[in-house]
Formats: sequence, C-alpha cells, structure tokens
Amino acid sequence: MLKEFLSIWKKQDATTEILEKYLNTLETDFKMYKEAVRSLRICDNTESEIDIYATDKIINKTERQIRRDILTHLVMFDKAEIPGGLTIASIVIDIERIGDYTKNIADLANLHKKPLSGGIYEEVLTSIEQRIEEFFNITLKAFPESDTELARKVLVGYREVSKDCALTTNSLIQGKGKFSASDAVTLGLYLRFLKRTAAHLFNICTSIVNPFHRIGFSEKRKMEE
Repeated sequence: MLKEFLSIWKKQDATTEILEKYLNTLETDFKMYKEAVRSLRICDNTESEIDIYATDKIINKTERQIRRDILTHLVMFDKAEIPGGLTIASIVIDIERIGDYTKNIADLANLHKKPLSGGIYEEVLTSIEQRIEEFFNITLKAFPESDTELARKVLVGYREVSKDCALTTNSLIQGKGKFSASDAVTLGLYLRFLKRTAAHLFNICTSIVNPFHRIGFSEKRKMEE
C-alpha cells in the first residue's frame, strides 16, 4: 500500500518535491474542473477566468517532469522505493487525463453558446457535479496522508456517480425530456466527461487502499482473497 512508501519518500527532499508537484497539479485540475463546469452551465458567454487550454499544456509538461524525476530517483536510490515510484508514475497519468476531460468540457462551453440546462435531469446533474467536486476535495486530503478511510469514500461514491451518469444517458438516448438536438448531444457528452473525470479520481484513490497491481480496481477485502 502507498502509506509505507510515502513515509519513506517524505524524508527525502527530492521525493518531497515530486509529491508537491503531484498535489499542485491535481489542485490545478480541480480549478480547471470548476471553471469548465461554470463556463458550460452558468455563463452566457465563453469567457473564462482560467485559460484552460494553456493550463492543460502546463499539466502535460508537469506530468513528463514528474515521470522523469521519478525515474532519476529510482535509478539512484534504494530498490525498496520502486513500488512507491511506480505508483506515482502510474497515477500521474490520471491527473493528465482529468485535465483532458476538463478541456473537453470547456470545448462544449465554447460550442454551446448558452448555459446548458439539465431539464428533467437538472437535479441529478447538479448532484453529480457536486459529488465530483467533493471527490477532488477528498482526494487532495487523502493522498498526502494515505488516508484509507477517506479514499474509500471516493471508491464507494464513484459507483453511484457512474450509475447515475449511465442511467441519465440511457434515458436521454431513449428520448425522454424535451431537448433540442444541440442540448441533447451536449448533455450526453457532458455526462460522459463527468463520469470519466470521476473515474480518474477513483483510480487515484485506489492507489491509497490497494497494492500497485490493483490500482484502478475496486478494493479487494481480505475475506475475498
């Protein structure tokens, strides 16, 4: 599990810097997410308080830097740190993908010139948005402390978000609700991007409760092994 490796890494300046880069980049993802959602759902124009496209390029660059730093560190130091390094290298990809999906949401906002209404799905859509925002808050707190109980909240919550996204999308495809073609397509894509954003936060939290080989999978309890 991640806790043991983080306890070793935090004692070293180089690895502490890597962890700080990771968390700072995830915080940037969170800001991008909130701004992209605001642009699509609230704004009457496409003006954004954050240049999401430029920020996404920075995230991509930081991902490459983190992976390079990890490789350099593992070559020079104890083999016992390899699992922790591989874990960070693996889940930094999730941070990059979250950035991509927030950029996709920003693309929708640019194309859909007026605020997107959820119509008959407004209540569940708002709930999904809010739960993903909470996933960000939990992950940012759980990861640096390797807090398994907090991480499990995201693992459990993701199942419900995924289910709600799927059911709403299915209902939309079946033609329920009065939507224009533009609104229906935008809403369907938006639900997809929300679900994938939540999925990558789920992946990050699995690294807290699972060994390296089970990152991205649900926690396997001892009684199930």
